[in-house]
This record gives sequence, structure tokens and C-alpha cells, in this order.
Amino acid sequence: MKKNKKGVILAENIIFIVLNLIFLLILIFFLFSKVGGAAVLEEKYAKQIALMIDSAKPGMEIHLNVKDALEKADSEEFEGKIIEVVGNIVTVKLREKGGYSYSFFNDVDVSTYLDDINKGEYVITVN
Repeated sequence: MKKNKKGVILAENIIFIVLNLIFLLILIFFLFSKVGGAAVLEEKYAKQIALMIDSAKPGMEIHLNVKDALEKADSEEFEGKIIEVVGNIVTVKLREKGGYSYSFFNDVDVSTYLDDINKGEYVITVN
């Protein structure tokens, strides 16, 4: 006796396809949720500031536009200092539970403050 197996889809194949689709949807959702998130901005600014400090000469004053970071900190309802330099480590924090730290090589004293005149600018002074 010969069985006709043409067009028969096994239950295992359907389960395999459905599980793969669910996995891909979760992966896509995760990627889209992280693209514009605070974690990405924290990492971007910490590395950018560390590179600027490494290339700065003593006495330089760097003005950095951080309007998008301030808006993200407001949306996360974070009220603290978003850019902080302690020793040779730059820490950018845009949310209560989080933050990103990155170190620089220069042995300089660095101070940061939010510019009151130019809203949305941080001033980084290399001493």
C-alpha cells in the first residue's frame, strides 16, 4: 500500500515555524526598544567626552550640545547631574537605574557644569 504524502504538513514543522517567528518578533522588538533609548545616549556621550578630554590641552573649555540627552533625562524623570567626571572616569547618567562610565588617559583635572546661558549645553573645563 502506498500512502499519498503530497501536501501534508507535519505538526512539528508548524511548531518549528511558529517558534521561529515568535523568536524573531521578540528580537526585533528588543532592537527597536534599545535604538533610541537612554542607554545608547549614555554610552555615546561618555565615549565622546572621554575622547575630547584625551585630545584637549590644559586650559581648554569644551561646549557640548546635549539637548537630546537632557530631553531623554526629563522623559525618564531623572533630576541629577547627567555628566560627571571623577578622576579619569566620565560617567553619563540619564536615568535613575543606569549610567555608563568610560575612562580617559590624560592626567588632567576636569570640571563640568550645565551652561545657564546656552540652554542644553554642558561646559567641560580641562585644567
